[in-house]
Amino acid sequence: MKATGIVRKVDELGRIVIPIELRRTMGIDIKDPLEIFVDGEKIILRKYEPTCIFSGSSENLINFKGKMVSRDILDELIESFNQAK
Repeated sequence: MKATGIVRKVDELGRIVIPIELRRTMGIDIKDPLEIFVDGEKIILRKYEPTCIFSGSSENLINFKGKMVSRDILDELIESFNQAK
């Protein structure tokens, strides 16, 4: 983890401001969703990228009943289902 030397105070609503230089460097635009993780005493922010619930892949995703599934996995499921008939 690289230190930036940037310190921000939390406001009365619990918000912090991520400096524009850091947002540009990380490719974070206005309205981009961020994931929040806790690792021990650390809070980690990461730009949200939807992934397949089975493989973790972020490519060729299809929304199936509110769950993201990669096209490759969907093809495997269809093939497996057809073989089971």
